[in-house]
Amino acid sequence: MITDIILGIGGIVISLINVYIWVIIIAALLSFVNPDPFNPIVQFLYRVTNPAYALIRKYIPTNMGGLDFAPLIIIIGLQVLIVIISSVLRSL
Repeated sequence: MITDIILGIGGIVISLINVYIWVIIIAALLSFVNPDPFNPIVQFLYRVTNPAYALIRKYIPTNMGGLDFAPLIIIIGLQVLIVIISSVLRSL
């Protein structure tokens, strides 16, 4: 029974990570078109993604040739986290 609860919570965590990956992708695509900064959706996306970007930029220089690679680094890290969580859940 505890295994089922852990599997359920793990599935929820993986789903939340996938949602956050999509939020990062949308925010990165929006940065190319320079949207209205007063739009509530744009403000939400920036509020949700900027702390993660700041954490990555603090340790790794991500701006190369005018492109910011922080979203890519975060997405790769989150995908690795999903693989690790999935393999742990499968071993239960």
